[in-house]
Amino acid sequence: MDLNTAQTARAAGVLVGLAVGDALGAGYEFGPALPSSTPVYMKGGGPFGFEPSEWTDDTSMALCIAEGFLEERSEPVDRYSSTTKRWIGWARTAKDVGAQTRSVLKHSERLGFEGAARAFHEQNGRSAGNGSLMRTAPIGLAHLSRGYDWDDLRDMGMRDARRFSAFTHFEDDAGDAAALWTAAITHAVLTGELDIRVGLEEKSHLRGSEELWLERIEAAENREPSEFRNNGWVVEAFQGAWSSIHTTRRQHQTGPEHLRAALEAAVRGGNDTDTVAAIAGSLLGAAYGIAAIPFEWMRDLHGWPGYDARELIGIGLALATNRPVETQWPALPAMEYSAWAGSDSRETFHHPDDAGVLLGAVWALAGREYDAVVSLCRVGSGQAQVERRDHAQYWLFDSPENEHLDFIVRDAVNAIERFRAEGKTVLLHCVRMESRTPTIAAAYGAMVAGGTPLEALERIGRVLPRANPNPAFRRYLAEAQGSGHRPCSSRENTRDHG
Repeated sequence: MDLNTAQTARAAGVLVGLAVGDALGAGYEFGPALPSSTPVYMKGGGPFGFEPSEWTDDTSMALCIAEGFLEERSEPVDRYSSTTKRWIGWARTAKDVGAQTRSVLKHSERLGFEGAARAFHEQNGRSAGNGSLMRTAPIGLAHLSRGYDWDDLRDMGMRDARRFSAFTHFEDDAGDAAALWTAAITHAVLTGELDIRVGLEEKSHLRGSEELWLERIEAAENREPSEFRNNGWVVEAFQGAWSSIHTTRRQHQTGPEHLRAALEAAVRGGNDTDTVAAIAGSLLGAAYGIAAIPFEWMRDLHGWPGYDARELIGIGLALATNRPVETQWPALPAMEYSAWAGSDSRETFHHPDDAGVLLGAVWALAGREYDAVVSLCRVGSGQAQVERRDHAQYWLFDSPENEHLDFIVRDAVNAIERFRAEGKTVLLHCVRMESRTPTIAAAYGAMVAGGTPLEALERIGRVLPRANPNPAFRRYLAEAQGSGHRPCSSRENTRDHG
């Protein structure tokens, strides 16, 4: 199946959504439920001493699955044995390994993984922890490139979800929950819809009855995340994650607004906060895509095995497209734009409202006059001459087809302002500094100098020789002007604590 642009952007958001939820919840793990007014941010700490913006075992175990699939495509090894070997290697140095998973890993060499999982269940009388649900997200991407129809994609994904779950979690509820969430992720990438019920139609991969799971889903939709306090149990982790998504949906709410509200609600629910938020984040990222995730959450995102947000995007795209990580953005050292007239200009222009912001084309990256970059087109891993945390990249196209345009504009403006507050000279660029660059520059100008975005665009036009935003961007700036709306300063954003 060849994914379209919107589906590709959604695939890129799955693992990042998982990881930002994980890192957001890490500092609150095993804490009490919090009032709805409590700010939530990536503070780090928690019982296992995670760094701010560091993901935990939830994302790390998911990455083992993801790379197991990728290794199977290039090496004579199956995804299951590749994954389990990676789990064993990860656990040797991990800060946090769940008790059930740790026991299975310990005894797997003697009993095999599924044998060790059964032994744990027989010894303890239960084995439906949330550990297999938290790591299931990559399976929702892994079959998209196979070219099958929805029924086959759902069947393959749910089948694999049960198989991977059974390696550490013998109990049926764990496999059911992982299968249902995996189907919902695949469906969200394909359609942009949040529908947890789509897997119920594939009864062959469920051990619990459809009626039982419908009852559990409906309970989640009628209760708050904080009411699912036993969220170390897979059923209440599933319910808590879906509750955080369902109960925060509002009419006229944008995808980015919903993503933030839902993840904050998941964390405020208390107890196993990183896991519930990670589960929710994987599905929200699948529905709304990478463009809906704020730069403040991705800037310092990191974790085992030394990856950051850029690697997560690359792995997600490789899973979904069947193209190796190293052959596509964002891992390519440089993106090729030579066919675009004007892309080879290295000249930069000072923003008329802030001389510390440089406006340019993609080849301006070859210069050395800047300390931070805001890219409005895709650039290679070696093109920007700054640390990764000082490089904000946006999934923005010079076309009418941009999901979350208002959020992207606001977030890019806030990234520029954040860099400037840190004393950095910022390069704002697209391919030819013709459409995207003047649009964001105008929004930033309206924020720092006052007036309207169209007035700011007139000032931009006096210094940028090619400034000519496309009709959709001009319409956006005009509507922002007509409504009195302008991008808010990050200092005005009361939820910005990063």
